[in-house]
Amino acid sequence: MPTTHTFDLNTFTQAIEERDASAQLAMYADDAEVTLVDRIARPGAPRVLRGKGEVQAWIEDVCGRDMTHRVQHTVQDEGGVAFTEACRYPDGTGVICATVLEIDDGLVVRQIGVQAWDE
Repeated sequence: MPTTHTFDLNTFTQAIEERDASAQLAMYADDAEVTLVDRIARPGAPRVLRGKGEVQAWIEDVCGRDMTHRVQHTVQDEGGVAFTEACRYPDGTGVICATVLEIDDGLVVRQIGVQAWDE
């Protein structure tokens, strides 16, 4: 009987809030797909990252920025996770993100995130 792994939301949350790129990346499947929608990547033409390499570059970019991250309003069931994330740059610029993760065998296989920035 194959072993089924469980996604650890607390570990993922801690990795986001501590800007730990390697801990976050370890929780993604090799063929993960991330879809991002924001003021630049509109719903009709979202930014789509395919595979762990593209996901890694994105996570490392976000973690390398001087900003705080606070995960809020988490919801989890056997197939996925949803949460909001409030971010703030030192100049006071705020970003809010709503994220839904599809989980398979304890790893993120698909993610969609919608972001709004202070203008």
